[in-house]
Amino acid sequence: MSLRLGDTAPDFEQDSTDGKIKFHDWIGNSWAILFSHPKDFTPVCTTELGEVARLKPEFDKRNTKVIGLSVDGLKEHQGWIGDIKETQGHALNFPLLADADRKVSELYDMIHPNTDATATVRSVFIIGPDKKVKLQITYPMSTGRNFDEIIRVLDSLQLTANFKVATPVNWRDGDDCIIPPSIPDAEADKLFAAKGYKKIKPYLRITPQPNK
Repeated sequence: MSLRLGDTAPDFEQDSTDGKIKFHDWIGNSWAILFSHPKDFTPVCTTELGEVARLKPEFDKRNTKVIGLSVDGLKEHQGWIGDIKETQGHALNFPLLADADRKVSELYDMIHPNTDATATVRSVFIIGPDKKVKLQITYPMSTGRNFDEIIRVLDSLQLTANFKVATPVNWRDGDDCIIPPSIPDAEADKLFAAKGYKKIKPYLRITPQPNK
């Protein structure tokens, strides 16, 4: 059965380039991003892993752990790590799961048989400290992910988890936010008294980002 937003992310224990991972224990009180790769020694995946290694300080600032997955084994992973550093200029600095038995891939429905019967598609799961799935995106094998967008969404998820706002189209950290229609004006007047809000339509109210 496929996962849906709000479901508890399946727990698992699996080998990785950083040793055995017990997933829920590994997440701890952090956010987490789990993302899969079709196969080791493939060009698109190589560029993606190098980019995530480059961006790791950004994830660290957001209390977010990143973990990759490929259906190859540890021996292949270790050989691939050298290629990633050589070609992308950034060494792997986060764990890469060795999911040779497809255990995690099947738990997270990462194998789509109409695309490939054995390799994983480019799945992304953002998981909160409560171990719930907050976001999932699936890319085809031929399309590399935009990790700037994944960071943007992470910022929105963390903001809206802590403040009673939503984020509009193309929102980036620091932009104005939206007051959800579920909050009546009388409550909004109190919640957003410090910075105020603009009422464009009864259902469309704009307020500065509350934590800026």
